[in-house]
Amino acid sequence: MSLTRSMGFSCPYCMAPNDVVIAEINDVGQVQVLACQVCCQPIELTAYQHGDDIQIEAEREND
Repeated sequence: MSLTRSMGFSCPYCMAPNDVVIAEINDVGQVQVLACQVCCQPIELTAYQHGDDIQIEAEREND
């Protein structure tokens, strides 16, 4: 069983697809600030655990 998951999300600025690796132990419940892989804008990414699933939410920083 892997403790990391590769997940995709859309940039809240340019809507470009982005990829991120989420570590189930360290990243769930935490807010990370990442740069969009296309437009380089700062994105606040939050990972949530729902049973066995992990969901991520991407928002503009400072909104």
